[in-house]
Amino acid sequence: MTIKHPLLQEAACDFRYLLNRGYPRKGALELVGNRYQLTLDERHLLHRGVFSEEDSQRRRTKKISFHRLRNRDLAIDGHNVLMTLEAGLSGRRLICGDDGFIRDISGVSGNYRKSNVTEEALQLLFHALKRIRPRHILFLLDAPISGSGSLASEIRKQMKQEAISGDAQAIKVPERILHEFPGVVATSDSAILDRAKMAVDLAGDLLKQKGLWNTVLSLEKRKTSLGK
Repeated sequence: MTIKHPLLQEAACDFRYLLNRGYPRKGALELVGNRYQLTLDERHLLHRGVFSEEDSQRRRTKKISFHRLRNRDLAIDGHNVLMTLEAGLSGRRLICGDDGFIRDISGVSGNYRKSNVTEEALQLLFHALKRIRPRHILFLLDAPISGSGSLASEIRKQMKQEAISGDAQAIKVPERILHEFPGVVATSDSAILDRAKMAVDLAGDLLKQKGLWNTVLSLEKRKTSLGK
């Protein structure tokens, strides 16, 4: 669903224009946000959804579909994928970025807690992984987030029950492994995508397959107003 908010669309175009010309992301967002007097939520929306053409194209060249995971090694950015799935299952808004990856825009990462929706998200994920059969799965959770250790233990148990080859770990800085992982990385985290060799929008693909696309927003590309 394209965001039908003229002011926000113009702001997105100006932000994209500056990024395409090499402006630092933080400064460009502040400049555009101040110019259009955007709220914090609106600025967050731009930050999560708008990227330079160069960054977007580079990430798209790394992206593979869920169906190409068979017999490949897969590392899952656990909280990133789970929070996106849970947002979609709960009917919360998501954003489809210029790079084609779906992102949660609720900003709950620091306060994430396991819920009933977490179990639903895990069952959706396990069902899909069991069907497609990656060669080996490494499910990584951020240890500093409360409950990560017990969640990793639960995931390991369920993977064993489902006969899914892999492991689940809660570690302090999962990015260190994800950045250098030789196989496919499941994430929508921009910094990880920029370092990954191959990536899959696992949460986005599964939500689309389940028909939960009505909560996904996009920022339409229009002619920038800068320079008029």
